[in-house]
Amino acid sequence: MIKNILRKNYRSLPFLLPLLIILLAYVVYPNLQMAIQSFQRESGYSINNYTLFFSPSNPANLEALWGSVYLSLLSVLFSAIIGVPLAYLFTFYDFPGKKILESLAILPIVMPPLIGVLAFFFLVGESGILPRFLQALFGLQEVPFSIKGFSAIVIVHAYSFYVYFYLFTANALKSIDASILEASKNLGASRLATLTKVLLPMLTPALGGASLLVFMSSMASFSAPFIFGGKTRILSLEIYNTKLNGNLGLAITQSVILAGISIGFLILLRYFSDKRQYAGGGKGVRIQPKAIKNRQTTIIVGAIGALLVGALALPHLVIILISFVKNGTWTWQILPPSYTLKNYINLFQDPRVFQPIANSLKMAFLATVANIIFGVAAAYMLVRLKPSGGKIIEALVMLPWAIPGTVLAIALIVTFNRPTIVSGGQILTGTFWILPLAYFIRNIPLVFRSTYAAFEQFDPSLEESARNLGAGAWLAFRRVIFPQIAPGILSGSLLAFVLALGEFVSSILLYNFSNKPISVEVVSQLRVFNLGSAAAYSVFLILLIAMTTALSNTLKSNSGKAVI
Repeated sequence: MIKNILRKNYRSLPFLLPLLIILLAYVVYPNLQMAIQSFQRESGYSINNYTLFFSPSNPANLEALWGSVYLSLLSVLFSAIIGVPLAYLFTFYDFPGKKILESLAILPIVMPPLIGVLAFFFLVGESGILPRFLQALFGLQEVPFSIKGFSAIVIVHAYSFYVYFYLFTANALKSIDASILEASKNLGASRLATLTKVLLPMLTPALGGASLLVFMSSMASFSAPFIFGGKTRILSLEIYNTKLNGNLGLAITQSVILAGISIGFLILLRYFSDKRQYAGGGKGVRIQPKAIKNRQTTIIVGAIGALLVGALALPHLVIILISFVKNGTWTWQILPPSYTLKNYINLFQDPRVFQPIANSLKMAFLATVANIIFGVAAAYMLVRLKPSGGKIIEALVMLPWAIPGTVLAIALIVTFNRPTIVSGGQILTGTFWILPLAYFIRNIPLVFRSTYAAFEQFDPSLEESARNLGAGAWLAFRRVIFPQIAPGILSGSLLAFVLALGEFVSSILLYNFSNKPISVEVVSQLRVFNLGSAAAYSVFLILLIAMTTALSNTLKSNSGKAVI
């Protein structure tokens, strides 16, 4: 397959060969090594690892497998129950405070997964603020409720992932022609019939895409099971525990099975979405929101909106509150009894405290620079040069998106715990460079897809005109192509940088003392009950993400002023 691609694209080899080498060395090879080693035993190659995994005499693995699938399905269901009606409400109706609610509706997505889980832990965990408040209010001997175990993971996932359904559905509804819905009504269809037979079929691609994102995110989820799991068995967490117990062979087998399920679901859902495409002809009339005129209904909607605002903002406010808590002072009280600025002062004055921040910034920067170089080159190659076998290359580029973080970490451990050609004859496992490499591999699809979309919208005649006027290839790219595709590159690279800053799943398996990132330091502080320090790191990480997002928006607006 690779030979055929190279033979048919010999003219593009100077550009294509480096991309293929990177994909084969750092995407295909580690996963292939992991798959091969899953069949290795001391006596040679066998299927004993898989026999052990599926053996009824060892039900823990099967429980973890079913737990992951069941958790992902429930996460899709509850995320859809929250996100789809919310998008429908904001699209079809107008009411006081709507713009504020629309802005707050995407609030969960700006909080890194680990930080969101900690916020719920502080707020409604076994010793959380809300359960203790209700216990004191009603004079109860025990807290009336607390979230833990499997139900806690589902709640955290529903809060974190409903945004995908909300955004996908809202964008799809805005693109639907209102005249189609009006025609259905004029032909005598009821509201329910219009909803089920007209509207929902047209939303199939959006709902399928959101379902895919939520399912894949839930299968790869580690932070919520890690904090709230307890005795709940989830495959991503089981891999981590198996690795810690020294059974690398079983951990490899678990990783292969988790990766296989994720990739299989991706293929299945893509096939289903491709088979169910809908298009409608109309007059190009956008849906106009209807104002709610009934006073009682307006009051009810306003009250619901206020509750929604509180629910969305409360986790963020709790993290900020805890960040001022003096370490070791909050034990049994409802609210922390002592507050201090020392947690923030130490972030900048104590070199040991600042080191995880410096590590995360350095590693995220290195990984993102590599993502930009690779992503732009790959997108340019596939869109402009259109090489033979482009679909295969694109599939390889997108493969890291389908592989959970724990699986990626195990693959890198297996591959780079000995000298190899692709590591320059060095052992990378246990060194500083293993985490930047993991971040780079993990975020390859982000920069590639955003740049690919930008290239598709670029008019090739502009480049041809520049070349005809005497501009060389580099000058044409720098002065003509780059200013046009810069917003696409920027959006993908800033997202990659943000995700690398807060990455926890692969970090917890790959880090060492020299490259300990913020996310791992947050958990370390939590384990020694330094709640204030853990929350201060969390707030600082949120601020970094907010500043990066603001910078992205500023650069995007300025990029439109670039002149050719």
